[in-house]
Amino acid sequence: MSTSFVAPRVLRWLRGIALLGVTALALLLALPAQAVPMFARETGQPCSACHIGGFGPQLTPFGRQFKLDGYRLDVHKGWDTHLSAMAVESFTHTQQPQAAPPAPNYGLNNNTELEQASIFYGGKLADHWGMLGQFTYQQATGQWGWDNTDVRYAHNYMLGGKGGVFGVSINNNPTVSDVFQTAPAWMYPYFATDLVPGPPASPAIMGAFAQQVVGATAYTMFDSHWYGEAGVYRTLPSNLLQRRPFNAGFDGRIVGAAPYARVAYTRNIGAGDIEVGGMFFDARQGQVGTNGNGTVISVAGPYNEYKDYGVDASYQYLGTGKNIFTADALYVTEQQTLTGTYSQGGSSNLRNTVNSLNLNGSYWYENTYGITLAGFRNNGTADPILYANRTGSPLTQGYMVEFNINPFGKFNSFDQPWVNLRFGLQYTYYTLFDGAASNFDGAGTNAHANNTLFAYVWTAF
Repeated sequence: MSTSFVAPRVLRWLRGIALLGVTALALLLALPAQAVPMFARETGQPCSACHIGGFGPQLTPFGRQFKLDGYRLDVHKGWDTHLSAMAVESFTHTQQPQAAPPAPNYGLNNNTELEQASIFYGGKLADHWGMLGQFTYQQATGQWGWDNTDVRYAHNYMLGGKGGVFGVSINNNPTVSDVFQTAPAWMYPYFATDLVPGPPASPAIMGAFAQQVVGATAYTMFDSHWYGEAGVYRTLPSNLLQRRPFNAGFDGRIVGAAPYARVAYTRNIGAGDIEVGGMFFDARQGQVGTNGNGTVISVAGPYNEYKDYGVDASYQYLGTGKNIFTADALYVTEQQTLTGTYSQGGSSNLRNTVNSLNLNGSYWYENTYGITLAGFRNNGTADPILYANRTGSPLTQGYMVEFNINPFGKFNSFDQPWVNLRFGLQYTYYTLFDGAASNFDGAGTNAHANNTLFAYVWTAF
């Protein structure tokens, strides 16, 4: 993704998006298929009705209910395709250059990138059925592929004089079906550079199986307070994942099925609301190898098991919409049994743990000007073979600050909801990296060498 929109380049990308639109729509409808303006057009509401910060991805209570109901509040008048598109251009600078280019055709520092260009299809499909599907291009990989996809069946019910909604989600990323911003699929940072290394280890629920699986989960929200969800995930065939239109990669087949469960309690407090909850994910993942032509395939043999236990909490104060505050916290601990990796000499320990803590708080003024402060810490068992760095530890921690401007974030802004624009400036400050003060190449230089300035422009229509 690159730092600024240069008119000829933007026009080329928009032409490409338009040409691919019909194809993407067909794909999303054929497959069990953030903030997207097509939903604002569908509901007749401004984007800020569903999203904090102009156009998301943080959900308001109205936005959470819209998702629970299956994206089906279709009250718009006039022509609409149920399509949206977005693009994110970015610039990445690290305090010291990296030891090697982060991707082909990139430099050691000061890289611009079209980080993401996406086409969305969403809204009501039929009575009780709706969806949100995403198809994304990344410049670093040079590929289009399927992204977060969520097809839902939803039905309202009454029990003991209190209302609820029951539904089923068919999706391709554990936690993407969640309605709270603490879920790993939607947690802060909402955009971050893909051109610098991150923590060497994080729990599997935090994206390890994204777009490589298909799962079905059943969910309910009862009495506007109690949320529960449970289901299973299975890996798609490796030869399918590595081809168009998927282009999702393949990191190993889930043995059997991976169960997922989620519970949460939420309630209004004054002009805001709170949420507390927990989550569980258990995946047994096989090893990978390559065939004669170099394609990654699943191989027989012992597997690794990843058991994730998470707790989360969040708070939103919406007030009158002028001054908005949010706070989110997520802690996940993972118990690893690395039978496959250990048997092949890939780890020092048969059993390891990985822990991840993420905290953030945001303030928005009229959904137009925003600031976010965040802290993170990833830690776990020292394993000199698995973590090939100077300390043998995955310990990485630091802080983030981000400033945002949404020129058209107000509910009555120019041409809502067709015009959406966000400018972001994000800085990540590391106090530890790879277990100590090590640089990208493990040479023992200061952890601050990894400090990252990330600037982006995000537009959606």
